[in-house]
Amino acid sequence: MPMTVDQIRLQAFEDQFDPRHPEDGRIPAQVLGFGEISAVLSIPDIDDTLAFKRMPMFESEAEVAAYAALYREEMALLQEKVGLNVAAGELVQVVGGNGRPVLYLVQPKLSAHTIAHKAIHNLSAEGEMGVFTAVLREIHKLFTFNQSHQGQLEIGLDAQLSNWAIANWENAADPLPDPIQLIYFDTNTPLLQKNGVEQLDPELFLRSAPSFLVPIVRHFFLEDVLTRYYNLHLVIVDLIANLYKEQRADLVPIFIAQANAFLAETDLPNNQPITAKEVQSYYREDAFIWWLYLTLRKTDRTLYRLRGRPYPYVLPEKIQR
Repeated sequence: MPMTVDQIRLQAFEDQFDPRHPEDGRIPAQVLGFGEISAVLSIPDIDDTLAFKRMPMFESEAEVAAYAALYREEMALLQEKVGLNVAAGELVQVVGGNGRPVLYLVQPKLSAHTIAHKAIHNLSAEGEMGVFTAVLREIHKLFTFNQSHQGQLEIGLDAQLSNWAIANWENAADPLPDPIQLIYFDTNTPLLQKNGVEQLDPELFLRSAPSFLVPIVRHFFLEDVLTRYYNLHLVIVDLIANLYKEQRADLVPIFIAQANAFLAETDLPNNQPITAKEVQSYYREDAFIWWLYLTLRKTDRTLYRLRGRPYPYVLPEKIQR
């Protein structure tokens, strides 16, 4: 169903918003989560049924327009061509404290028990496997589309459990539905390649990086971050590796076995088997990179303060890994 977000009230929220202390403003907000280019907020004074993904990295109206067009194009492809169930979203633009545009992607707030990375802490072994198998089914849809459009039109997918919700499971006390229907809601990083060229402006990722780190990130890490989500093997490795972050390392060998059975049955590109050593190595490297990156962003935030400049991004104080 279409959503109606009051832009005037959202502008009033942005005008008083303190990224360092979101909960302490005249219009308080609760941080629900963090992404590469956004923070996810709950703003009860505006609408307690919605989640607001705040993106302050734009420098011009032209950048906002290009992003919005790409977002809408990818959402249409995912729903109409790939067949994924994608969370509805409305883009609302306001003006940030520095006079630059700030974009909010507003989506319906999801019940916590339905989000897959939280659900696996309360399900039976059969339920955990059912959720993972359902995610693999959605991954297969997307990479089947990519194979049929290889080199012309391909979509990147971050398939971590934290990006999916069980759409047809209303009551946590009820058994899991059969079949499980998933909804994908991590839609604010639209990754789309046309003729092998990434359509999302990579510089948007670099805006949140400390200025002294930008050349290093651009040279050594940016291409890897942007391209890993187009590789079937790496998408599943990334998914499984994040079980360590979710404190469910016990599921790693079980999910690897299921993933390898899935990969063996498909002729999609990059379907080589996954090893436990590979998953563990991937997670250790990824965890170190993001720990270091967050530490340096906090240093940059301090430098902003010392220079008397407002720091526009919301940072987690600590990420449990």
